[in-house]
Amino acid sequence: MSYYSPSIEKLIESFERLPSIGHKTATRLAFHMLDLNQEETNEFINSIVQAKKNLKYCSKCYNISDTDPCQICSNPKRDKSVICVVEDVKDIIAMEKAHEFKGVYHVLHGSISPMNGIGPDDIKIKELLNRLQEDVPVKEVIIATNPRVEGEATAIYLSKLIKPMGIKVTRIAHGIPVGGDLEYTDEITLMKALEGRREI
Repeated sequence: MSYYSPSIEKLIESFERLPSIGHKTATRLAFHMLDLNQEETNEFINSIVQAKKNLKYCSKCYNISDTDPCQICSNPKRDKSVICVVEDVKDIIAMEKAHEFKGVYHVLHGSISPMNGIGPDDIKIKELLNRLQEDVPVKEVIIATNPRVEGEATAIYLSKLIKPMGIKVTRIAHGIPVGGDLEYTDEITLMKALEGRREI
């Protein structure tokens, strides 16, 4: 039995469809929206509509952007000979916050996952391979897929396709985070940390 009117229940259900939003959070968000005045409500709705209308995929890297090509691809200061391959648009933001990478990106929009019915043709691998054959010679492809089974499988698959093209393929190092304790680190992370060790 629902304690809310059908309109409120529908609003709660809409918020529950968002990732990582449970029933309690969805209920709080729904009632927060109902507390907004009409101007604030219209501004919120308009921002969603404008984002859906204006945002598009960059035709080069498949980042989400208001412009095509995106700001990163069109920046003349970026090194176009180094491409960092990521699974998701949010991964670009994480990389950019480090202020270390000066190349460009390629967003796969997922990873190979046979268990979930996602094969190489379901993500932007073909587009990456086409890009590597364009005018700008690429010296290195850095694979920055997530350190899960799917991310590792995708990295190995990409490496096998790209290396025969004479392009250097590297994988970002995985290991113990700064501030982490060895006793709380899982075996796979420790193994990756040992594999990625370097001389000091």
